[in-house]
Amino acid sequence: MEGPIRILVCDDVPEMRAILREMLGEEPDMSVVGEAGNGGTSVARAAELDPDVVLLDLSMPGADGLEVIPLLRESAPGAKIVVFSSLGAERLRGIAMSLGADRYVEKGAPLDTLVAAVREVTGRA
Repeated sequence: MEGPIRILVCDDVPEMRAILREMLGEEPDMSVVGEAGNGGTSVARAAELDPDVVLLDLSMPGADGLEVIPLLRESAPGAKIVVFSSLGAERLRGIAMSLGADRYVEKGAPLDTLVAAVREVTGRA
């Protein structure tokens, strides 16, 4: 993979998308190429943009993140999926991973944990 890691941010909270866009934009090897605020738009944007990584919240209107993971696998098969959610990791991590997510990072974790996860799933750690 050459160039910056292309990231699609999928979260229903506009402020969270803005924080992630700003934080990830400061990383020299990352670029936010798009955003989505609900499950259906997440799938459509992933198909359109073909990102390297989809950051996916599980709690979104329309189709929730767990419903979206298999759809993302179909619409953007080359994308890695990093779930970034405030929903209980103990209960949902295994489900998300079994559906096709590559990593699960809790929103309460330090933001550098998310940056590290993006690099790890793309093999740039």
